[in-house]
Amino acid sequence: MTGAAVVGLVVNPVAGLGGAAGLKGSDGVEVQRAALARGATPRAGERAARAVRTLMARRPGTRVLTVPGRMGEDSVRASGTPYDLVRPPTGPAEACPGGSAGTSAADTRRAVAALAGVDLLLFAGGDGTARDVLDAVRALGGQAPPVLGVPAGVKVYSGCFALSPAAAGFVAAEFDPVRTAEAEVVDLDEDAYRRGLVSPRLYGSLRVPAARAALSGRKTGSSGTAPATAEGVAREVVARMRPGVRYVLGPGATTRAVGRALGLATTLLGVDVVELAPAGGRLVAADVAETELFGLVSGKESVLVLSVIGGQGFVLGRGNQQVSPRVLDALLDGGSGPGGRLLVLATQQKLASLKGRPLLADSGDEDLDKKLGGHVQVITGYRESTIYRICAASEEFDG
Repeated sequence: MTGAAVVGLVVNPVAGLGGAAGLKGSDGVEVQRAALARGATPRAGERAARAVRTLMARRPGTRVLTVPGRMGEDSVRASGTPYDLVRPPTGPAEACPGGSAGTSAADTRRAVAALAGVDLLLFAGGDGTARDVLDAVRALGGQAPPVLGVPAGVKVYSGCFALSPAAAGFVAAEFDPVRTAEAEVVDLDEDAYRRGLVSPRLYGSLRVPAARAALSGRKTGSSGTAPATAEGVAREVVARMRPGVRYVLGPGATTRAVGRALGLATTLLGVDVVELAPAGGRLVAADVAETELFGLVSGKESVLVLSVIGGQGFVLGRGNQQVSPRVLDALLDGGSGPGGRLLVLATQQKLASLKGRPLLADSGDEDLDKKLGGHVQVITGYRESTIYRICAASEEFDG
């Protein structure tokens, strides 16, 4: 952007709340209450603040417009940035666990409509929030501004999100209104998702800044992966397992194949903890929340086993928020580096789809993500592995 551009901000304050709690989504008041009861902490507001800080560091003269309270104002204030408030029209709103409003789809749509006059609209949330923004943009028609997602949800499979909050601020600062592109909005049925049914649906597209290198892109599925390929990866993982070590299996079909190879029924979309046993494996705990996982790995030698999100390259921070910074720090024994404490699983086909782009970490602690930076061994089949670069999703986008 050139000159005194105007950037708007809308935050879904409960986006991502269910991730660390192992609830595989945050939609609905009951899910949000359950997440809070399991010790989850809202993070969308601070991720939005990070985006605004990066924006202002690179483009100090930017004027920021937002809406009151947790849906934007709190984040901009936390970033230390001057701002102007726009008050959306009032209407029915779904109460959030804290007793205040501002968490419903209708609230998001009203906030987007109120900020229609900005040059670029940032929104913090996940795929569900992107759907709400899409609805509002459709209603605005030709008056709708370009938008950009700040990743803050459990599910971030749509292509309209930046790689990280820092990347969102970087793109916003460099935005040229003449250079835009269309990015797809996809989402999952959360109830079906919790039952292990992964069926992303395309809802439409949003106009976003043309900055492909800084956007996460749409997740590509793994339905085309031959079962024999996943089984080969799983056999290699089991061959490397050692007695007395706890193995944390992240979500995904490939990690679930590891469970099958051990003779265990592990979850497809949750995080499980297993150990090697004399005859196969032992399921220490299934579908754990962050608090339970932290207790299981603290003071115990453990190895993190994660798969790669196809098309995006994320290893941490997308669908596995149970592996929080403190869990990761405990796993890596102080955060000195992955070493033998991190096993990354990906077929050769999935790595090839990245076209040389690095694997990405977005745990919520940028310093810890940077410590993971370098090269990791990726298991691609039985007796097959390769060395591949991993970096923090915020790399190169710091303000």
